[in-house]
Amino acid sequence: MTSLLDKIDQMPWLIAIVLCLTLGLAPFLPEPHIVEKLRMLARGALTKPLDMFDLALHATPFLLLLTKLALLLRGT
Repeated sequence: MTSLLDKIDQMPWLIAIVLCLTLGLAPFLPEPHIVEKLRMLARGALTKPLDMFDLALHATPFLLLLTKLALLLRGT
């Protein structure tokens, strides 16, 4: 049985990058949602459950990409 890290490692880089550029950065104007949510987090204004869900949703592709990079650097 393959682990989640194995599945992430087998995922093509293109898919992870496209996810970051679409879901991770959407909507693009006036600024990416992830930027707005990170600013709210830094100010301590990220209090609504919907905003927390939004941050998790838009951050997931970047976490996936960072995981792939860590697996590559670790050599698995």
